[in-house]
Amino acid sequence: MDFGTLAFFAGILTLAAISPGPAVVAIVARTLARGRAGSAAFIAGLAVGDVLWLAAAALGMAALAATLGSLFVLVRLAGAAYLLYMAFRLWTAPATVPEFAAPAAGSGTGRLFGAGLAISFGNPKTMAFYLALLPTLVDLNRLSLLGFLEMSGVILVVLAGVFAAYVVLADRARRFVASTRAMRWLNRICGGAMAGAAVAVATK
Repeated sequence: MDFGTLAFFAGILTLAAISPGPAVVAIVARTLARGRAGSAAFIAGLAVGDVLWLAAAALGMAALAATLGSLFVLVRLAGAAYLLYMAFRLWTAPATVPEFAAPAAGSGTGRLFGAGLAISFGNPKTMAFYLALLPTLVDLNRLSLLGFLEMSGVILVVLAGVFAAYVVLADRARRFVASTRAMRWLNRICGGAMAGAAVAVATK
């Protein structure tokens, strides 16, 4: 694939990744409540999910999505359910001051990677980008294996950069919180934002 096409794809993807959506809300809310710990695995799950959506688009899943609409609804609802679970965990989390916060129980790398993957699979914004918008920008019918790998590399680099920037900004904002009362409200605000993202995923 020529450099111009890859650069164009990278630019469109960057704009899409920067714009607020369920993935951004989940990253920011989790970082505000839990800090940077585990963010790499979470972001990796989100990015790999995008690569799988690219593969689906390249294999002609856009037409299949129109035919099997109910199946994709179930995938979206599964992602929404996980977001609601995360919202509940944040809402009920103990109000721990950031400097002494310990990693949350059950926040292993594999589990966080799976959480990112689930959110990516159920994100209507991601589905729309790869199954509806991307085929109008790139001729996926002529996409070679090398072109697919190049686009996948762009996805991993762009999403890692954008989402890592959100993590850094959210973590810096979190450090201004220095009381258990403030942390309690922060956890509940983040839980509410996560629940809102779940509703957005389920209803679009």
